[in-house]
Order: sequence, then structure tokens, then C-alpha cells
Amino acid sequence: MDIKTIKNTPILTVMDRLGFCIIRTINSDSWYKSPFREEQTASFKVDNKRNLYYDFGEGKGGNVFDLIMRVKDCNFKEALHFLRNEFDSFSFHQTQSDIELKKKENQQSYEIDHIKPLANFILIEYLKSRKLNIELCKMYLVEVYYQLNNKQYFGIGFKNDSRGIEIRNKYVKLCLGKKWYTSIKNKSNQLIVLESWSDFISLLMLFSKTENQFDFIILNSLSMLNKLDAVYEEYEKVFLALDNDEAGTKATQKHLEILGAKCTDIRYLYNNGSKDLNDYLLRNY
Repeated sequence: MDIKTIKNTPILTVMDRLGFCIIRTINSDSWYKSPFREEQTASFKVDNKRNLYYDFGEGKGGNVFDLIMRVKDCNFKEALHFLRNEFDSFSFHQTQSDIELKKKENQQSYEIDHIKPLANFILIEYLKSRKLNIELCKMYLVEVYYQLNNKQYFGIGFKNDSRGIEIRNKYVKLCLGKKWYTSIKNKSNQLIVLESWSDFISLLMLFSKTENQFDFIILNSLSMLNKLDAVYEEYEKVFLALDNDEAGTKATQKHLEILGAKCTDIRYLYNNGSKDLNDYLLRNY
């Protein structure tokens, strides 16, 4: 991928990949709460026509490279490397269904119709395609039916600690409500941190004794890792099970330095070319 092509990567898609949720959309502008600070009112605007962002709180903005350099506190070369890797490996490989639904997401806010226990055949088949144990999934996941532009959709739901719900199905990955992490507590003094609920379910399948022996944080987005400083203080040991990619490695190294001896990288459990725990499960079972 050349620099010009990468520069045209939609900031909207990058924000979604980084785990930031649209608060509202006005004409061609999408508004977010700033990734750089806590705030009640959205002050971070993405101009989708010009593919530029502007943070009114800082009085600064720019293109997709400027955004990545600011979010990841890196230089241009590192931002280019990150975008090139992500372009090749993740969210930019979208089906037409993904693209059409993404357009609809950005036009109107969501409305949840109802939530029910996991039973939908289509959703269960999707979970089976990822080799996830259905009985375990039923313990932690739900079905969510919601409206978008007066059309109904449904997906697998995973609730976070701020009453938001992560939505996943074959075609879409999004958050309804506030983006936040999910904590699962078993009164343990040891914590395992994972990026996604599919990694969490995969971990329980691969190492069943962990379910009741540890507390868990499921980030729902790697950006949530920076919200856990106070959480770490509650635990004697912290185990990081992040993705085997550049972003996961950089975040792991940073926290190993910050937390010192109380922190352990456990990616060796699935470090055989697998991107994450669910990928390891798919490759080996």
C-alpha cells in the first residue's frame, strides 16, 4: 500500500477499529467524545467528505496520519506501519454488506427493541463457525434486536460495565451506547485482561479451571486498556492476554514496564502464529 492510498483510509473506519463510538451524525460530520480526555459532550468531529478530523477541545486536527500519531503517541513512520498492517489484516477487508451497514450506522442513532437469552439459530451458527462452546456462550452473551433507520437488525450482545452493549454478527461489529470494558469478578486477587469476548470464551474452553480462579477484564477495544490504572491496584497479579499484533505487543510491553513484577504476558499460550486466543482455537481444534 502506497502512502497516498493509506492517507485516503476513512477516518471513520479507523475510529471504529480503535473502538470509538459515534455519538451523533450531522450531515457529513460524525461526532465523538474525544479519545484524548474524559468529557460529557462530544467535541471531536470527523468530516467524512474531506476525511479530516478536528478536536475542538485541543484546537487541533488533521488527516488519518495525524490522528494515529496523536492516539498512539508515535512518529509518522510508526503510524504508516500501523495503518499498513491494519489495512492488510483487519477491518478494511469489508464485504459489501459491511460497507452498506456502516453507512447506515452513521446516519442515525440506534434504538434497542429488546434483549433476550441467546437462542437464535443464525447467531448460534456464527458462534459455531468460530468453534465456541454454545453453553458457555449462553452464560455470557445475549441476543439483541435493535433498529437503525427504521429497519430492524439483530446480533450477539455482550454487556459492558457502562451499560453499553457490544454487538457482533457475521457482518458487523459495533457498540450500542458507551464504549467501555467488561469486568467479571470471582473474588480473586489475580486478573486476566483480554481484548474480546470471543477470546474470553476461548480461554475458558482451552483452560477450564480459569473460570472460577481468576477475575477478568474484557477490554472490548484495546483503547480501554488505559482506563485500568485503578483496577490494577486491586490485584496482586495481572496477566495480559492481548492480540499477537503490533498494537497488542506495544501495549503489553508498556504495561510490563509500568506494572513490573506483578504483570505477566501470557501470549506464549497461543504464540504459534495465531492472532489471538480464538484464532488459536480455530487453528488447533
